[in-house]
Formats: sequence, structure tokens, C-alpha cells
Amino acid sequence: MTVTVSVLGSGSRGNSTFIKTGQVRLLIDAGLSRRETASRLESIGEDPDGIDAVLVTHEHNDHASGLKTIMKDLAVKAYLSQGTMEALRAEDFAMNGSQLHTIKAGEPFSIGDLQVVPFGVPHDAREPLAFSVTCDGVKVTQLTDIGHLPDDISGWLAGSQVLILESNHDLEMLRVGPYPWTLKQRLIGRYGHLSNTAVGRFIRDRYDGGAEYFVLAHLSSRNNHPELARQEAVRALNDRGFSGGRVEVTRQDRPTEPIRL
Repeated sequence: MTVTVSVLGSGSRGNSTFIKTGQVRLLIDAGLSRRETASRLESIGEDPDGIDAVLVTHEHNDHASGLKTIMKDLAVKAYLSQGTMEALRAEDFAMNGSQLHTIKAGEPFSIGDLQVVPFGVPHDAREPLAFSVTCDGVKVTQLTDIGHLPDDISGWLAGSQVLILESNHDLEMLRVGPYPWTLKQRLIGRYGHLSNTAVGRFIRDRYDGGAEYFVLAHLSSRNNHPELARQEAVRALNDRGFSGGRVEVTRQDRPTEPIRL
């Protein structure tokens, strides 16, 4: 059995991650347009229409703007919290064979051969979630759009072979950058986005070191640079003596090379 993972895009212009098992082709978030999603799937050798299910983390446009069209064009199962469903008014979407399923943090469920665990995160949305998915012992966890890392979060991340973690901004670049002060306050707040520094602190203090692939995601195009994010994570991993995993950085404009486990 092979589990395939590719982050199709990550950042303020749209977020979506593709995961494929023997039975399921899944998206975490649908923040890219239907056409762009299809194009990026095709670019990694996948069927542009080959989606069975979508997990939605929250209602913000860069995570959910493509959901309505996907549910209209394809017969998919969409899984989202009650708060996210209400914020999106998803019950008014044209289904055409698609289905909506309401899920709750801490309540696992299955999609084919995938076991899914949603867990709550601190972010400025109605009822945001993050997800761990497991198939045949391979665990993939994605955690983005989170203002800080509460103590209980480490338990959800532990044991992941692929860990996709937000590394949104460099604190100094954000400080001197062009954003208005109110937006800067939102980004650094407890319900905003994780900085490179926060990721480094997590690695040094609470990371279990088990991931074969440590993927840095949701980088700001104005307040971060891929190499800054990578260097912070690599320094922290070296400080802990973790040298076995690969550190990769996502892009907003193209998919990551597929990871196959």
C-alpha cells in the first residue's frame, strides 16, 4: 500500500493538499479554483477529476472558495464542522450527488481505508479544525492557520510520518513590512498565524522527531522567505539531534513533489 501526499498550494492565494490511498483520493481544503485544482493534480500525474472527499478546516476563502464548484461538478463527500458549514452556508450548495457531513473535534471517522481525526485549533474562524489521517500505519497531519500551539496539540501531531506545519512569517520581516498595524496584530495574535520562531520553539520543546517529512506551509509571500523558514526549522532540529527527516517548504504557485510512503 502506498500513501501519496502533495501540497497543491499553500498560502494566502489558496490552500489545498492532496492525499491518495488505495481506496481514497482526498483534499484537505479547497482554496484553489476548480480549474487550478485540476491543473495542479494533472501536473503531478493525478486524475484532474479524481477526488472522492474534501476535509475543510475553516471557512476563510483561501481554504474553502473552491468547495462550492467542486461539490457541483464532482460527486464528493465534504466533511466540515457545524460552524464552518454555517459560515459557508454550505447547505445551500448545489450537490449533484455530493454529500455534506458534519464533524466534531476529537471524534474520529473513516473514509474508505483512511481513519481521520479532526482536532480543534485556535484561529479566528467559526469552528476551525486541523486533521490527522492514517492509512496502514502511515499518519499524515496538517496543521496550519493556528495562532499558537496549545499544550495538547503535541499529542495530535505525535507519530506523524508526514507533518505539514504552518510557518507563516518571519517576525522581523513582519515588523518592518508594509502591513497596517491592525493586520500585524492579527497575524501575531493567539488566533492568527504561526511564525518561524514559534515553529522553532515547538521543535526544541515538544516535537517527537518522528516525521520522515517535515513540511513547512502557509508561508507569507511578503513577510517570509522559504530559506528563512527552512533555516529556522533545520537549526531547531539540529539542536535536538533530529537528523533523519527531510525538511521541505511549500509554494503558493505550484504543488510539492509527491511524497510516497
